[in-house]
Amino acid sequence: MTNILITGSKGQLGSEINELSVKYNQFQFFFTDIEELDICSLNAIKDYIKNKNISYIINCAAYTNVDQAEENKELAKIINADAVKNLATVASQNNITLIHISTDYVFSGDNSTPYAEDQKAKPMGVYGNTKFEGEEYVRNICQQHIIIRTSWLYSPFGKNFLKTMLRLGKEKASLDVVGDQVGTPTYAYDLASTILHIMQIISENSLFNNFGTYHYSNEGVCSWYDFATEIQNTSKNRCKINCIESKDFQCLAKRPHYSVLNKSKIKHIFTLEIPHWRSRIKHCIKRITE
Repeated sequence: MTNILITGSKGQLGSEINELSVKYNQFQFFFTDIEELDICSLNAIKDYIKNKNISYIINCAAYTNVDQAEENKELAKIINADAVKNLATVASQNNITLIHISTDYVFSGDNSTPYAEDQKAKPMGVYGNTKFEGEEYVRNICQQHIIIRTSWLYSPFGKNFLKTMLRLGKEKASLDVVGDQVGTPTYAYDLASTILHIMQIISENSLFNNFGTYHYSNEGVCSWYDFATEIQNTSKNRCKINCIESKDFQCLAKRPHYSVLNKSKIKHIFTLEIPHWRSRIKHCIKRITE
């Protein structure tokens, strides 16, 4: 039996992995969140994994509130960087493969073509900077690592754009949504499936050596306005979506104008077929409404 530690298991991605885990009988999962394991403590991680023979750590824990990170810089750094350093240290010392989730916010958003993994990072705000710092710890400390950058995550769990649009779409006659920020929505269910697929490939191949950084989102490109419009259309809400510019939407942290990720590498290495973002909205809304 291969033992896997999941951190941040009550978040969107951790919750999806939890639901999918029943299909993977060859793995034993240890699902943890802050109550079970404080990853900000190196000793707590060492104590937790003792005698559990952990082969993989999947780190889904993160401080993800982009605006609040601007005001809570220290907390964002502790969770997104320092805690990741702890996980990387323990993984390296115990021959554990670390799968760490990162973000499109490590890029500035100045591109006009999809960002490849080897493009130089240029984070804008506290969230992006702390997430990139966490990535660097993983790269420098733990040789056996997979970093997956993703974007615009949504699911039936927790707080996310899709659930907010569904709720407001029922409450309001119209909504203003920015149309000049472009990226790709990612269904957490699909990302969770991909992580488990990758883990299975690594566990079945003792000679696996394609460790490193990868990008994953659903296929296609859209603006937040396009995303919101598709959500209302799919859910048959009558709420009108008005397209506005970023300058008319007040928020603490600057958002990248373009954060489309190039997924050629992950598709090639792990023989993935990635579904289009439009088709996955329907799947998620069906789960929420049922």
